[in-house]
Amino acid sequence: MPDIVDIAVGAGSFQTLVTAVQVANLVDALKSPGPFTVFAPNDDAFAKLPPGTITTLVQNVPQLSRILMFHVVSGKFMKADLAKLGFVTSLEGSPIKIDCSDGFEVKNATVVAADIEADNGVIHVIDNVILMG
Repeated sequence: MPDIVDIAVGAGSFQTLVTAVQVANLVDALKSPGPFTVFAPNDDAFAKLPPGTITTLVQNVPQLSRILMFHVVSGKFMKADLAKLGFVTSLEGSPIKIDCSDGFEVKNATVVAADIEADNGVIHVIDNVILMG
């Protein structure tokens, strides 16, 4: 079974995320055994950011890394698991609110594809980039 990075690369709809992960030197971490739960913004999610945001983040690797780590949780949590929790703590250290009462929402993002299993965890595709705070 492919790992989280291989799935993201192969899907073709995560080009911005894959580039960001490469710039932030997080590829090896996300290819490690984990397991991880990744809330993965698709390219359309990144396109919603204000103009210039991605360029600014690529030039500020520590901030980019922090934002990317906010999208990752240690452990494999399927939608059913997350629905019972209400929140999870990201690898960045901040809590991420989960709401499955009407659909499947992660902070300010809607999950558009859930429970994509990988060799080292699970991916939930989201329609917005989520930020701490």
